[in-house]
Amino acid sequence: MYTYLPIIVLLVAFLAAALKVLNEYERGVIFRLGRVIGQKGPGLIILIPVIDRMVKVSLRILTLDVPNQDVITKDNVSVSVNAVVYFRVVDPVKAILEIEDYMFATSQLAQTTLRSVCGGVELDDLLSHRDKVNDQIQSILDEHTDPWGIKVSTVELKYIDLPQEMQRAMAKQAEAERERRAKVIGAEGEYQAAAKLTEAAKIISAHPEALQLRYLQTMREMSAESKTSTIIPVPLDFIKMLNPNFVLPKDPEKT
Repeated sequence: MYTYLPIIVLLVAFLAAALKVLNEYERGVIFRLGRVIGQKGPGLIILIPVIDRMVKVSLRILTLDVPNQDVITKDNVSVSVNAVVYFRVVDPVKAILEIEDYMFATSQLAQTTLRSVCGGVELDDLLSHRDKVNDQIQSILDEHTDPWGIKVSTVELKYIDLPQEMQRAMAKQAEAERERRAKVIGAEGEYQAAAKLTEAAKIISAHPEALQLRYLQTMREMSAESKTSTIIPVPLDFIKMLNPNFVLPKDPEKT
């Protein structure tokens, strides 16, 4: 019994060092005597102790928070911008062989790209066309990280911090724009009202009885506003007798 004990211990140690289990989202890059023989996984894999070495790589999407970057836009406005980058490893072998630390390298590349892209656009475009800026940053990052076996799927600008002076200036600009729109809408309403009044005058001049109906309608509205008022309708012909200068609209069909 004790004779086989060292053999059993060696066998257990060998199996512990040789047998590895990788999850579904993991891959193992295998080095044999310093040379890459490929990737394995997921599931159970067998390594040769001392000779083989495995480096685990996760294939899940990773989230990278890009810290605040001080940027001067194309129209010379100083802003502070930060973003978030979503990427994943698509080729574990390249991610291990081509770059020492792909996470750190992607972070540094994202910071420099964020500064260069935001510095090449004006502030209005940066605020109103974020989608275009996001797509441009994502395209540049994906192009530069492709040799590393990295796929950048999404880049989103999280926050754009403007100086207080610029915020006050933009608030004044927005207020002036609202006042301009209000004046334009008021002027358009006056124009439409004048046009309608002109059409109404043409109709009344063609049909004098319409003026009498309008006169009665106005009296009805006046009587509805105050219950203590007494209104006596006076025919328009009687007003003409009192005021010779009053002229009734002529009916063009009778002239």
